Amino acid sequence: MRFKIILIVLVAVLGFIAGGYFALAKGVPSIEEVKRHRTSEGTKVFADDDTLIGEFKVEKGIFIPLNKIPTHLKNAVIAVEDSRFWSHKGLDYIGIARALVKDIIHASLKEGGSTITQQLAKITFLSPEKTLKRKIREAQLAIKLEKELSKNEILELYLNNIYLGHGAYGVEMASKIYFGKPVSQITLAEAALLAGLIKAPNIYSPYNDLVRSKERQEIALKRMEDEGYIKPAEAEKVKKQTITLSSLRTNTEAYNYFLEYIRQQLELKYGIETVYKGGLMVHTTLDKNAQVNAQRALQEGLRQVDKRRGWRGPIGHKEDLKIVGKEEQKVSFSASVGDISKGVVLSVSPKEAVIKARGIKGKLLLSDALWASNVVIDRSTGKFKTIKNFKLTDILQAGDIIWVSFKSISGKQVFFALEQDPEIEGALTAIEPETGFVRTVVGGFSFTKSEYNRAILAKRQPGSAFKPIIYSAALEYGFTPASIINDEPVSYPMGLSGGEWKPENYDRKFYGPTRLREALAYSRNIVTVKLVDTVGIDKVISFAKDVGVESHMPRDLSIALGSISMTPLELAATYATFANGGTRIKPITIKYITDSRGKILESNEPEGFEVMSRQSSFLITSIMEDVIRYGTGMRANIGRPAAGKTGTSNDYKDAWFVGYTPELVSCVWVGFDDMRRSLGHGEVGGRAAAPIWANFMRNMMQNESVSNFSVPEGIVSLSIDPTTGLLSTDEKSGVPEHFKAGTQPTKYSTPAGKAERILIKTDYD
Repeated sequence: MRFKIILIVLVAVLGFIAGGYFALAKGVPSIEEVKRHRTSEGTKVFADDDTLIGEFKVEKGIFIPLNKIPTHLKNAVIAVEDSRFWSHKGLDYIGIARALVKDIIHASLKEGGSTITQQLAKITFLSPEKTLKRKIREAQLAIKLEKELSKNEILELYLNNIYLGHGAYGVEMASKIYFGKPVSQITLAEAALLAGLIKAPNIYSPYNDLVRSKERQEIALKRMEDEGYIKPAEAEKVKKQTITLSSLRTNTEAYNYFLEYIRQQLELKYGIETVYKGGLMVHTTLDKNAQVNAQRALQEGLRQVDKRRGWRGPIGHKEDLKIVGKEEQKVSFSASVGDISKGVVLSVSPKEAVIKARGIKGKLLLSDALWASNVVIDRSTGKFKTIKNFKLTDILQAGDIIWVSFKSISGKQVFFALEQDPEIEGALTAIEPETGFVRTVVGGFSFTKSEYNRAILAKRQPGSAFKPIIYSAALEYGFTPASIINDEPVSYPMGLSGGEWKPENYDRKFYGPTRLREALAYSRNIVTVKLVDTVGIDKVISFAKDVGVESHMPRDLSIALGSISMTPLELAATYATFANGGTRIKPITIKYITDSRGKILESNEPEGFEVMSRQSSFLITSIMEDVIRYGTGMRANIGRPAAGKTGTSNDYKDAWFVGYTPELVSCVWVGFDDMRRSLGHGEVGGRAAAPIWANFMRNMMQNESVSNFSVPEGIVSLSIDPTTGLLSTDEKSGVPEHFKAGTQPTKYSTPAGKAERILIKTDYD
């Protein structure tokens, strides 16, 4: 009786589909569109050294001709996805009937029943939703494809467009990501693994679940055996073979934030149609080495900040460790020191744990997990408790899935360090000051994790990183690095509210008469506020706009403490003016663009204009060198001449470091995307951001000869009394200072004018 009901319903459904078939034909793409899709030229993007770093095109992945794809991979895909591919005309009616019966039984559209041709129609032209309307259009386009294209052409398009996980479109890209080699070189075992991914790449990815991945590979081999592509003995032999998987840490992922920034600019100027089908050749300013170093430095730095916030626990748990061990023996990964991967805890004692990550067994020692003694108890507030007499058994148990890094690899002896994916985010961007060329744009911890580009889109408060702009304005209006302002309690009326604003220094102390050099090096708030008040808000704002600030600035004294909101790229471009001797250069990311015929569509040359004197630029640079020598930015010391400034917004919500050498300016921001969340007490710019900047700049400068900031004409250097800013009468107690010619002190300091003060090295910001 049940079979009769199913048969009646099946006939009715087939009749309904036949009736609506022609009614929906209007929305199906023509075969001409299919052909245009196959031949459309996208946009190629090149780095500064003219090497290809990315493409914007309708088809994703790396196209590979069918004759370059191994027969065993083609057979594996056909056996798993569409065993009657060579005989049907686009639709597999037996498969459709089987799928419909199962869908009726389950009262839903669960079964696909799609041929390779139908899948090609869906991934190329149609939406992925499982609706009857889409299924009918898919069938119509599949029939069209079969009439106009050969089976080999269809298979070629399919294998070059199918998604196989981890950003891999097409078998060539997938082979390089999973096995680190071109698809032409893969083995039968590797081909079966790839074929098994098609149904659900994320679920069956060996990086995500080795057990499921191996099970799926064996299903693919069994299907090949059933279809006569391989013999049973061959299938058994292949099942026992070890597959070596490559590291997922690829350099190409690091380019994505920069590429996305380029894509947005191109679409805005040339339109989507031209970008994806116009054959543009875009030559950019990207330094590949800088981009890779920036991504690595940012990730390492964010992990360190996140560890200080405490351990959030394992990311999962596996109950059956015997199955895990059995299947992982058949898969091995290449691994390098520093690689980070998920690992399974096989056993744990108070002082060490045995971990298996990427098929490699190693040890996690207590000393490499001590940071996890601080355990998070409230993620919203960042509160944690500290475990006394900390043991690994306090936080781990057998079966836990955790993040680990490969700390050392010596033969078969492997040691891991405990890691966790950070919740905090960050950005790093770098500009060449002389040309304005943007050398790197890293907009977050990982483009795969979040495509939001914080380097160019996140407007955040720079805090004290805005102060050099104020001090530069003061230098332009007659102040000198030796000018004295009294650091003392002060209050200002708050206008209509009737209250008073009483600015405070970070440590809530007062330091009395303070030279401007010292005030900026130690980031003294009160001196800065009084400086803005003396110079005048309008003059400060006007100067800030001249040197590169494009964001809206509040017209009140809070600007002294960085109440403005700026992007990392904007702040880096502003500091580039200081690094470039007072000449502002427009940031450039695209050098030139040609069309498909080689005609130049646009060319961007460095364009600069002087906005402050070279003497003032040199003086502010000299002061910011002291920020790194002994002030709030000591963690940014890279062993060569460099200038910079820390910045921290209220409640530790944003941490910054912006700095430069004569060759390169870079800016680092660290914070949460949620502007309400704090990084935690003490996470100032000098602690959270400066080490990231130093890591990046140290790598960038390691092969560069050491160069000093050039001293322009019109600079006078004298020995002054540090307590008064006047000429020193004592060579031992005097300190060197620079002045614009004509602004240097002419009077000598007297004992009566001196006040003893102790300079304290701090982390204040």
